[in-house]
Amino acid sequence: MTIKEAQEAVDQWINKTGVRYFNELTNTAILMEEVGEVARIMSRKYGEQSFKKSDEAVDLGGEMADVLFVLICLANQTGIDLTEALAQNMQKKSIRDADRHHNNPKLK
Repeated sequence: MTIKEAQEAVDQWINKTGVRYFNELTNTAILMEEVGEVARIMSRKYGEQSFKKSDEAVDLGGEMADVLFVLICLANQTGIDLTEALAQNMQKKSIRDADRHHNNPKLK
């Protein structure tokens, strides 16, 4: 699925099943909640915290997909073409950081 197809699929789902988009502020808060869930899993799976019994069956991919879904909702609501936005962002990073990371002694 392309990013454009994902934006279209989310929009179709919202309008058919979700009734309507939550407002932008609500979706921003939901996005922060979902990012927090990803952070919780990461800190337990790759960091030094341990899982509680109730958290052992968590699905990192599913939680990342929740983040992506809400981000796509926000993009749709605000008229952002994520394909174009990502392409522009990659171009900016490629120019700005052409030598930056290669010259970073912390990355060697």
